[in-house]
Formats: sequence, C-alpha cells, structure tokens
Amino acid sequence: MSQSKRPDVAEIRVPFRDVDMTGQMFLASYISYAESVLASFWSSRPDIDDEPVYSPSKVSCMLHRPLHYDEPATFTATVDKIGMHSIGFLISIDTGEERAAEVEIIWQARTREDQSPASLPEETRDWLYRFLD
Repeated sequence: MSQSKRPDVAEIRVPFRDVDMTGQMFLASYISYAESVLASFWSSRPDIDDEPVYSPSKVSCMLHRPLHYDEPATFTATVDKIGMHSIGFLISIDTGEERAAEVEIIWQARTREDQSPASLPEETRDWLYRFLD
C-alpha cells in the first residue's frame, strides 16, 4: 500500500494474495486496506491528554463492483458522522473514475478505566469537523 502525501489517501494495485480463484478481490481485503488508511489518517490527529480509547462497533462494506488482480485502487478516508460518543468514517474505494466500494467504520469512545462510554474530546471533535464529508 503506498501512501500519498495526504494521510487520508492510499493507493494500491490489487495484489495476487488478495484475490480469489476468479481474480476478484476478497471482501475482507477491502476492509483491511480501509482500516490501514484509517489508521494513517487517525495518526495525524492532535495529541490530547487523557484521550479515551476507541473501539470499532460497526464495520460494513458495500461493494459496487469487484476489483480484480493488478487493478489500481485509491482508498480515501472521510469523516461521515460525529456523535457525542462515536465517530463514523466512510472509506471510499475508487478505480479510475469509478466507485468500486465503500467501507463504513464506526468507533466508540470509551474510558480507559472501565471501558464505559466517553465523550469525544473537544480538540478531537474540532479536528474531525475539518474532514466531515
């Protein structure tokens, strides 16, 4: 996976290991690459003292058309929803001018002590609003 100059974008050529015997990319591979680009995007957030931990509560993939072996794909992470205790991300997967798939990932903010729901810090919320789609 090659990172672009933007932390929210990554490009790949579908590798052989990620395709089935018909040459189509495995559904789990879309999610795996989406999680990687989201991790890169998330690493660019501001440092916050006593930040909550974030855990995924939903991951889904909508396939518009399958990618195939050696096909180029661009993964772009955007913020889709900002809740009181959660963040929704939408990672689009495009090939050329065509949308191939979308992966939705929702994270819940939790306290470090007992894993109870935590509010999103204001600094994080302000940063996320810059990327709201």
